[in-house]
Amino acid sequence: MGIKTILYLALNESEQPIPPRRMADALRCSPSYLAKTANMLVKAGLLRALRGASGGLLLTRSPDEITLLDVVEACQGLVTANYCSEPAAGTPICGYHEAMAELHEAITSTLSRWTLRDLLTTPYRDSDVAGLDCRMLIHPQ
Repeated sequence: MGIKTILYLALNESEQPIPPRRMADALRCSPSYLAKTANMLVKAGLLRALRGASGGLLLTRSPDEITLLDVVEACQGLVTANYCSEPAAGTPICGYHEAMAELHEAITSTLSRWTLRDLLTTPYRDSDVAGLDCRMLIHPQ
């Protein structure tokens, strides 16, 4: 939900705050679930919440500056791995933990390489989307 929330705000062409209720309706999720997600993104500094009659949510940074790692860690916590105790230099670690260290590196490397802008500009044809059952497709109202 964090990525969909951020994408929805990035697609907001007016650059005016979007009320959470309107976002929840557009994203087809409960307002309370969206509020919890938005609070995590605000605490992480990715969103700004404005109160009042014309209040709503805004991105705090350009889509070029927000990575998937930023969003995932804001909503899920730090991407960490459970390693063996710190080995001395040159001391081997068990195979399982070596595999987990590689997995951790691959995940964080990929998530930090993809920005919000990348997601917004990756081209697809309308005909490709017509039969696509993708929950990440967002069409702002």
